[in-house]
Amino acid sequence: MKKATGLDRATTRNWRPATQAVRGGTWRSEHGETSEALFLTSGYTYDDAESVAARFAGDQDGMTYSRLQNPTTQMLEERIALMEGAEACRTQATGMAAMTTALLCQLSAGDHIVAGRAAFGSCRWIIDNVLTRFGIENTIVDARDNDAWEKAIRPNTKVFFFETPANPTMDIVDMAHVCGIARGNGITTVVDNAFATPVLQRCLDFGADVVAYSATKLMDGQGRVLAGAVCGTEQWINDVLLPFQRNTGPNIAPFNAWIVLKGLETLELRAMKQSENALALARFMESRVPRLLYPGLPSHPQHNLAMAQMRAAGPIFSFFLEDRAQAMAMLNALELADISNNIGDSRTLLCHPASTTHNNMGEEGRALAGIEEGMIRINVGLEDPQDIIDDIDRALSKVGL
Repeated sequence: MKKATGLDRATTRNWRPATQAVRGGTWRSEHGETSEALFLTSGYTYDDAESVAARFAGDQDGMTYSRLQNPTTQMLEERIALMEGAEACRTQATGMAAMTTALLCQLSAGDHIVAGRAAFGSCRWIIDNVLTRFGIENTIVDARDNDAWEKAIRPNTKVFFFETPANPTMDIVDMAHVCGIARGNGITTVVDNAFATPVLQRCLDFGADVVAYSATKLMDGQGRVLAGAVCGTEQWINDVLLPFQRNTGPNIAPFNAWIVLKGLETLELRAMKQSENALALARFMESRVPRLLYPGLPSHPQHNLAMAQMRAAGPIFSFFLEDRAQAMAMLNALELADISNNIGDSRTLLCHPASTTHNNMGEEGRALAGIEEGMIRINVGLEDPQDIIDDIDRALSKVGL
């Protein structure tokens, strides 16, 4: 196979983001296909025994096994790296595989990690339960508090880990400040950027070392496959992450990689339109519900910071009703939007985090993370925004709001 453009990597890096999303990383076989080819194979054959020996020794380029290389997967990795502005990327089977790999590949017994309090429930579970089993200590901080990060540093601190915007509290982290503290202390910063993607926010531009994704979300964007990705420098990806990944095997399937490749072609269009729809809905709802958190609104306490870091505020926000009973009654009153725990989908989806995505944290853990019983998280889709507004309006009216 050869590069579809015939251009070197330095040239493709100069393309603008919309062009990279469509053409970045594309290879073509001798058939000259326009759409990326799907290689459903676990292994490869070789012309002779010397060739396979040279490939395994790293002396010859080429495929050896799809846990290590696959043409479809590598096209996706090149494209995500280009869009992220990263030197390299490795994809994983799921978003949680990406988060787990990004942390475990660089932490050992006796190390210490500082993590933001507000995070996806499974990410907090990894911090609180998995890492501790292997003797890795943690300190949980309010990621919005710049001073808290520096105060939490110990001599054995190796990683800062946070989401921005955070799931589902919509906390915003001052990336330039926090990443600057980390760099000054020899600490690696890992940022979960699933809520924004590189279309809305490029974390490396603010000093992050590693960016991790659930590509299941906006990158696919249509609720079809599970996928994850981790981006960083070529040295970090190849020397730190890859040895862990190649031997533990959290790899993405080529079919899933191909689906995400197709999703990236429309990512900018979807992310911007869904952000626009979310802003319209948030403006409508702001006066109807007791409290609403959307970084795109001036009422969000970190609105200015969010807009300094993000191109648009994304499709996701949270709002608060009186209690769990009212929240569930509101969800049950929906006619158009779906009750679902996914995000980034082209459909409008709502869920009750306390009983779904953050249920495994327990009541005390949820309270510390800011997950209230009356909280509802919404992913605003690509439907006509007025239809979404009408549906939410009906549901709120039915619960007395």
